Amino acid sequence: MMELLLKGVLIGTGATLLMDIWAVLLWRVFRQPRPNWAPVGRWFWHLKNGTVFHDDIARAAPYDHERALGWIAHYAVGILYGVILVLMVGPGWLAAPTFLPAWIWGIVTVAAGWFLLQPGLGIGVAASRLPNANTVRIFNLLAHTVFGLGLYGTALLLR
Repeated sequence: MMELLLKGVLIGTGATLLMDIWAVLLWRVFRQPRPNWAPVGRWFWHLKNGTVFHDDIARAAPYDHERALGWIAHYAVGILYGVILVLMVGPGWLAAPTFLPAWIWGIVTVAAGWFLLQPGLGIGVAASRLPNANTVRIFNLLAHTVFGLGLYGTALLLR
């Protein structure tokens, strides 16, 4: 069981790292804005008070280390997703990883962003309050596809 958990941690870390590399490529090649993890850190900080949903996270009380907390949360969630995947698919998949389960799980994980994080930040379900909501949704799906690819690729490297 410990080996499964360790591999899940490594797979989640690798997938999150690939997602971050993808974000850097989008920024360098297509001039897409880089992810700003400070609002996510602020959101996580306010969870301790029981506040899940904000009208606008920018109006919530700031936290001195919110950018660092956002990065930590980003990796913690990615690691959690890696562990959950490994527990769902089991040691057989780890011995011979296939892309489909990793990709499906990567796409499924976008639901947490759309139905918890984005409404929590005050931008609505699936970014519905943003003027470019469809663009945000497409980039979310692309990022989570890259995350799924990272789950698969890291699992291959760990065989």
